[in-house]
Amino acid sequence: MSIVNYEQQGDVAIVTMDDGKANAMNPDMAEAINSALDKAEASAKAVVITGRPGVFSGGFDLKIIRSGDPAAAQQMRLAGTRVLMRIYGFPKPIIMAALGHSLALGGFLLLTGDYRIGASGDFTIGLNEVAIGMTLPPFAMMLATARIDNRHLSNAAINANMYNPDQAIAAGFLDEVVAPDEVVARAVEKASAMAELDGAAFAQTKLDFRGADIDRILSAL
Repeated sequence: MSIVNYEQQGDVAIVTMDDGKANAMNPDMAEAINSALDKAEASAKAVVITGRPGVFSGGFDLKIIRSGDPAAAQQMRLAGTRVLMRIYGFPKPIIMAALGHSLALGGFLLLTGDYRIGASGDFTIGLNEVAIGMTLPPFAMMLATARIDNRHLSNAAINANMYNPDQAIAAGFLDEVVAPDEVVARAVEKASAMAELDGAAFAQTKLDFRGADIDRILSAL
């Protein structure tokens, strides 16, 4: 079974991550997302990225982090950084549809979206790196600074505060929260509306805002 499923509804591509567990970001997941984005770039006008019920993404693959293999860990970090930077600079609108928990890299994945819709419920969203003994790499610091509300930045990024979906709106991780069974439909609705924007103007304006930061992160890898 594929860990990333691609389907298209009219002009909207729906990219669904589902590894049967926490949707961990590892080289296989990054490759699968990139393949789906290749299809979307060729045939869609907007993209919805979603996960499995209850989990958007739990972050980098802890098995690789704890494996004691620094080369594998570095390969994973590079793959994750590159795919997040691709999403952040993708020339078409990307709507995140978070059906559940979004932690660590999963939180940063939300920050790359152009619009973010979360499921209501007992879900946790945030950046827990400091709580588990990790610091933030350059791409993470850039995304946090750019997308998290400045009033919440220290609490979210340095203090590793966790948020429920409603609190995550004020912090800057989400733009709206709906019932779990409405998340994907609402994301497709929003994507369809954003697909009506002038594509060239959208792509150039997004590049104007984000291109220099993306280039800086990628050139330092």
